[in-house]
Order: sequence, then structure tokens, then C-alpha cells
Amino acid sequence: MTPKIEVNDVKKHFGTKKVLDGITLTVPKGKSLVIIGGSGTGKSVLLKCILGILTPDSGSIKIDGEEVTGIRGDARMELMRKFGMLFQGGALFDSLPVWENITFAVRPQKRLSRAQAKDLAVEKLAAVGLGADVANLSPSELSGGMQKRVALARAICANPDIIFFDEPTTGLDPIMADVINELIIDCTRKLGLTALSITHDMASASKIANQIAMLYEGKLIWQGRAQEIYHSKNAYVDQFVHGRAHGPITDKKAG
Repeated sequence: MTPKIEVNDVKKHFGTKKVLDGITLTVPKGKSLVIIGGSGTGKSVLLKCILGILTPDSGSIKIDGEEVTGIRGDARMELMRKFGMLFQGGALFDSLPVWENITFAVRPQKRLSRAQAKDLAVEKLAAVGLGADVANLSPSELSGGMQKRVALARAICANPDIIFFDEPTTGLDPIMADVINELIIDCTRKLGLTALSITHDMASASKIANQIAMLYEGKLIWQGRAQEIYHSKNAYVDQFVHGRAHGPITDKKAG
């Protein structure tokens, strides 16, 4: 079966700094891959390359078997409709009520009236465990956990094929982080989504992933099933997942 996402030998430099050094990975349709690694190891850059925000210096990125590196114009817009994104911190618009935040991208695409857009927002709020009364609130009236839920509702609003999670539990207490993890699992399974996430949170990674991959110094140094991560027999992975100060990842490189 053709992978949903296929990355082959992707490289990316910024000046003399080599950020991605030949990354190869695949995400099957309907599966969840979580990429872990310290700050500055290339996780966000890889995500941006797949999204098309950055163009790799070399290598191939395919979505549903189609090469997408460097595509522009209408083809790029059509590709972006396959994607949903939960940004780190939520990235809600403070000046818009919740329902307009959720339908911000979908409303002009589908030419929805305000009433239709609000009904759609209420439907997506229900999918993330929030009531219709939340639709008229502003983001500033929401707790951190509620903001994450609203951001997830926005990410699934257009019924994407692929959803990206950028540090989905950042800034949340352990209980609310687990609530968000459960919502991610529930939404992706019910909608049949393919998920690609980046995180430092090992509790989150272990829970939402089918597969986990670790980046270090721009290279993919380990990939396997989520349940294998704590028994990888890889010294770098072992140090990272157990949060140990001493090991092959030095303070400087851990960033």
C-alpha cells in the first residue's frame, strides 16, 4: 500500500549549519508517527518541509505517492486542503470568537454563511468535548486546556486526511495533557486520520504514537514501535527518554 507520507533522503542546510542530513521515513495511512528529539535537532524543520513551508535542499517528499517538493499555485492549495495543524500554544486569534477561529480557513473555501459556519464550529466543539456555549467566547476567556481543545477543533474542521501536532501538550499540567492525548487518539481514530507529531513529552509520545522516531544532529537515529522506545538499546534514545543528564548527548548538543 502506498504510504500516506513518504520522506526520502531529505537534506536541509541554513548557511553552514546542516539541520537535516538525509532523513528517510514513512507514515502509513491511518497511523500515528511521533518524532522526538532535543531542541535544535531538526524536528520542526522536517515538519515545515513536509508542510511545504520550507523547501528541502535535496531529497523527496511524497503525499499519497505524489511528489510535492516544490509544487506551487493551485496544486499547492489543493495539497494544503489535505492537512490539519495543531500549533504549539494553540495559535488562536485573540480578536475573533471561538467559532470564527474554528472556521477561519473553512468558511471562505466552502462559502459558508455566518450561521452555517457557527453550526459547523459547534459540531467540531462537540467532537473535542466542549459545549455550544463556548462558541461565542473569546480565546482570552478560555483556560489553557480549553484553548488546546479549540485549536484541535480548528485542526479537524476541514476533515483533513493528515493532521500535524506541534508539541500538543506544551504548557499543560499532567492531567490536562493526558486529556488532550486522549482527544487526539479519539479524533484521529474516529476520522481515520494519519498523524505526524513532534514533541519532547515522552508520556504524550508513548500514548498517541504507533511508531516513534528520534532525530539527533539532523539524522534519524532510531525508529520503532511506541512500546519499544524504553527498550531501544540505543544509548542516545535511552538517555533522552529517561531524561538523564549524563550520556552521549552532551549539554551543548542537548540544546
